[in-house]
Amino acid sequence: MRNRLFGRNQEDHEVPALNTASLPDLIFTVLFFFMIVTHMRDVDLKVHYEVPQGTEIQKLGHKAAVVHIYVGRQDPGKEEFSIQLNNEVATVDDIRAFIDKERERMSSDDLAHMTVSIQADRDVPMRIIADIKQALQQSFALKINYSATERNNKD
Repeated sequence: MRNRLFGRNQEDHEVPALNTASLPDLIFTVLFFFMIVTHMRDVDLKVHYEVPQGTEIQKLGHKAAVVHIYVGRQDPGKEEFSIQLNNEVATVDDIRAFIDKERERMSSDDLAHMTVSIQADRDVPMRIIADIKQALQQSFALKINYSATERNNKD
């Protein structure tokens, strides 16, 4: 009876079609958001390293605050190990300037969480790792992480 007061029948009522005219705008807005927020790593590895295995593995948080140092062989057939900082093969003496440059590009929030991740070959002598750690200590980069893969305990 109520429908008759307003002059409509129940059968005449249809759901209006969904207007999709603004859908492409919404899709492009979301696409641009993810393009701006996503951080792509653009380091070309010049050293080859075989990652050691460990049992107490944890994932790093604040990936924007992680600085990577790679240690491995430039030529897999040679015994000599090299250090790579971003896209450049470097020496231990270059680490301090590298850390300073990385600090300049970070936000203040990332600086508080800055971690240096050493990704070294399993056969790198400890003297090279100790030299890197000493250079990091002189740069006041005291949060250090060693990258490894999880050991399979079934062996």
